Amino acid sequence: MDVDWEAYGWERLADGVGRRRLPVWDATVGLVLGSRAVLLYDTGSSLSEGAELRTQIAALSGGRKVTHIALSHPHFDHVLGTAVFAGAEVFGAVGSDDLLGGARAREELRADAVAQGLDAEAAEAAADVLVAPRHVVSGEWTLDLGDRQVLLANVGPGHSGHDLALCVPGAREVVFCGDLVEESGEPQAGPDAIPSRWPDALDRLLALGGEEAAYVPGHGAVVDATFVRAQRGELARRFEVS
Repeated sequence: MDVDWEAYGWERLADGVGRRRLPVWDATVGLVLGSRAVLLYDTGSSLSEGAELRTQIAALSGGRKVTHIALSHPHFDHVLGTAVFAGAEVFGAVGSDDLLGGARAREELRADAVAQGLDAEAAEAAADVLVAPRHVVSGEWTLDLGDRQVLLANVGPGHSGHDLALCVPGAREVVFCGDLVEESGEPQAGPDAIPSRWPDALDRLLALGGEEAAYVPGHGAVVDATFVRAQRGELARRFEVS
C-alpha cells in the first residue's frame, strides 16, 4: 500500500522510514516500518499526542501497531506519550529504566512539562502512567524488524545522562540523534546535561553514520555530517572542552 506520508504531516526519509515534527516544542518522532515489526523513536509530550501518533502510524502502516519503542532521552517532550502504545517493547539507554521508574522522575517530568506550558492535568495524567524502558542499551543493540535491521546505540552522555541514537541502514543511512543535535535553535543544556562529554557523543554519532548519512535532530530540519561536525565544534568551544 502506497501511503502519502506528507498528507499525515510526516516527512518520508526513506522506504518505510519517516519522522514527524510535533507542534509546540518541535520535537521529532521517528518511525521505521519492518515486515514483522514497527519501531517508534520517541512518543511525544502527552498521552493525547501519543494517541494521535498511534492513529497516524496505523494509517501509515496499513493498520499495524507499534511493537517497539526507543526513547532518545528522558525529557518530557520525548517520553510522556509512551503509555498509549500498549504491548510495545520499550528500549532506553542504560540507567533510564531506573530514572523513569522512580517517583521523583515522574514528579520532575510533570513539573518540567507544566513549566514549559503543558496543561497541568495532561502532565499529571501522563506522569501517573509513565513507562520506564524494559530493555536497556549499554553499548549497541541490533533490532531485527523483519526485512531490515536497525541499530540502537548508547552514544551519550551529552544532552542528558541517557542519550540513545537510532541508525537505520539504507541507500542513505538515517541517524535519529535525539537532542544531541538540534537545528532549530542552540542545543539546550539542562541540569542533567554532561557538557564535558557532549562533543565525544557527537563524534560517536558521526562514526556510526558516516559522511553520507542523513542526521535527524531532536528539534529542527534534517542535517548532514557537516552540520553535526560544526555543532560539535560549537559545543566544544561553548563548554571549553576538546
